[in-house]
Amino acid sequence: MSQRVRGVIAREKGKPVEVTTIVVPDPGPGEAVVKVQACGVCHTDLHYREGGINDEFPFLLGHEAAGVVESVGAGVTDVAPGDFVVLNWRAVCGNCRACNKGKPWYCFATHNAKQKMTLEDGTELSPALGIGAFVEKTLVHAGQCTKVDPSARAAAVGLLGCGVMAGLGAAINTGGVTRGDSVAVIGCGGVGDGAVAGAALAGATTIIAIDTDDRKLEWARGFGATHTINAREADVVEAVQALTGGNGADVVVEAVGRPETYRQAFYARDLAGTVVLVGVPTPDMTIELPLLDVFGRGGALKSSWYGDCLPSRDFPMLVELYKQGRLDLDAFVTEEIALDEVEQAFGKMHTGDVLRSVVIF
Repeated sequence: MSQRVRGVIAREKGKPVEVTTIVVPDPGPGEAVVKVQACGVCHTDLHYREGGINDEFPFLLGHEAAGVVESVGAGVTDVAPGDFVVLNWRAVCGNCRACNKGKPWYCFATHNAKQKMTLEDGTELSPALGIGAFVEKTLVHAGQCTKVDPSARAAAVGLLGCGVMAGLGAAINTGGVTRGDSVAVIGCGGVGDGAVAGAALAGATTIIAIDTDDRKLEWARGFGATHTINAREADVVEAVQALTGGNGADVVVEAVGRPETYRQAFYARDLAGTVVLVGVPTPDMTIELPLLDVFGRGGALKSSWYGDCLPSRDFPMLVELYKQGRLDLDAFVTEEIALDEVEQAFGKMHTGDVLRSVVIF
C-alpha cells in the first residue's frame, strides 16, 4: 500500500517552498523505498525552485541524501531492507555506448524510478535529479542506492550524493590531480571545497583557493588549501602565477560556472595544464576566447559531470576515508535543520553564511 509522508515541494517558479503531504507508492520492479535520515540543501534545489532546470512543476526537492532501505521491488538484488545507503542520481544502465566502452561514469541512460510520487490529489511530482529527498521516505530506482558502512554519520556521508562528490571527483577523476601538482580552485562553496579536499587527498602540494568571501577562504584552508586569494582584492591570474613560479597551476577547477571565472581559469593554468568546469552555467551564458590561445596553450578543457564518479566504486571508498579521519566530511555540515526550515536555508546560501545546511529526519 502507498504511504503518506511529509515532504518539501516547489509548487510554482520563484515561490517559497512548502511542506505538504506526499504519497509514496510501494516499490515496483527495480525500485526501492528509502527512509531518509539526512538530506543536504544544495544550490541545485534552489535552481529547481527558480525554474532554472526546467518547468516541470511541482518539484519534490532534495537529492543529496542518506538513509535506510525500507522495502524493495521485484528483481532487486544489490540492496535489501535495512541497508544504509547514500542516494545517487546517476544509476548506470550498463548497456549504453558509454557503459559498453567501459566508461559507466558517462552513462547516457541512467535509471530513475518509473512510478511517480504524488500529492494527495494525484498531482504527479517531478523529483529533483530523479530522487526527491526532502521527504521522510522517497521512491527511487534501486541503482540509485549505494550501500555504505552503516556506522557513518548520515548528515556527513549523504553529502557525497551531490556537491562534495562533484568537487572531489572534479579534482581527482576529471582533473587527474596527482602528487606534487599545483591546483587552483575558483569558488569555495561546497563543490569548490570538495575539490580542495580532493586535491589534498591526491597529494597536490600547492592548493590555491579563490573566492570573494574571506569566510569561505578560511573554510577552504580547513580542507587543505595552502594559499588563498580574495578575487576582489587581487588579479586572479597574476596571483596564481605568482604562487606557481610564474607558470600557472597544473589543474584549475572552476566551481562557479560563469564566463568571467572560466576565463580566469583558462589563463591561470600552466601551459599544457587542465581546466575543469564543474560549476553549472545558465543556458544564456556564452564565452569568447581567442582560438589561437586555445591552440597555443595546449592542455585540456574539460567539464565534469558529478565528478565523473561511479557511485558503487567511489562512495564506499570515500566513506572509509571519512571513517579513518582522512576526509573530514563533518566539516562540510554547517548546521542541521528541520524539514520546515529549507526555505530559510536557501536564504542563507545567498548571504554565504553556510557551507551546507542539512535536513535531519
